Amino acid sequence: MLEIAPLSTKDPRLFQIASLTVLLGYGMTVLSFDVSPARAALLVGTALCAQLACTRLFRLPVFDPWSGLISALSLCLLLRTNSAGIAVAAAGVAIGSKFFLRWNGKHLFNPTNIALAAVLAVTGRAWVSSGQWGNAAFFGFFIACAGRFVVQRAARGDVTLAFLATFLLLVLGRSAALHEPLTIPLHRLESGALLLFAFFMISDPKTTPDSRGGRLVFGAVVALGAAYVQFRLFLPNGAIWSLALGSLLVPLFDLLWPGPQSSERVVRFRMKGDLHAPLLALRPRFVSLRSGSLPARSRFLRVLRGEGRREAL
Repeated sequence: MLEIAPLSTKDPRLFQIASLTVLLGYGMTVLSFDVSPARAALLVGTALCAQLACTRLFRLPVFDPWSGLISALSLCLLLRTNSAGIAVAAAGVAIGSKFFLRWNGKHLFNPTNIALAAVLAVTGRAWVSSGQWGNAAFFGFFIACAGRFVVQRAARGDVTLAFLATFLLLVLGRSAALHEPLTIPLHRLESGALLLFAFFMISDPKTTPDSRGGRLVFGAVVALGAAYVQFRLFLPNGAIWSLALGSLLVPLFDLLWPGPQSSERVVRFRMKGDLHAPLLALRPRFVSLRSGSLPARSRFLRVLRGEGRREAL
């Protein structure tokens, strides 16, 4: 029988699932979000079925439904379409990208982000909902995200801060140059989609650069791209497009600025039946050993032997 990955109280995904579920429930019951219970169930069910199918296809020993659930809940909050087929395709793309679009043991794209970008680009019958939250829901969710950020000291908080700081300066700077009143840029920043993007998408530890310097540069680059799409190309969803394209730079950043996560990833993904393990074993030149209690030689030998805890995709 396939084992289900446990979810401890210290796992940051527990906060993500809880906050997204509460926000979706509040939006559907109070704010009249344009997503029905049937559509939400379709997205969640498709994502979990796709996660299970890929788990069996890749012969992984553990079924991890939690990351798939986060992607599905995010799609429920952001994706809008009148087609059930497009909704199913988006959920399938989100989960499939985690297994089939990989580089050096990492997801090449954030699942929710690439799913949104794919259906927006290909179908022409989908859009992203960003202004349906209202002030109460926006500020409540912002406080929850900020509280989690401070209390848990999110491992990828630096990329969130880099993105938000750069994007804030660009939005305020543009408004100042155009002599716009302060209410206009503040209104642009009061977007539920922007919060989900900053705290759930761009901060995904499996799709961001390994080093802190790389993450800071990455966050700033994505913010610059989002501002360019929004204010120069005059297209909506600038952050979605910018992250989808900017994610292709992450492998380059990891090569230019290797980080301590490289050695941990090699250990984590050397699982029985993992089709990526042989590829990782052939890439020792990218391993960055982490300082700790073990001598460097011992840590290196542990990486070569593939010792360490197992983790599902």
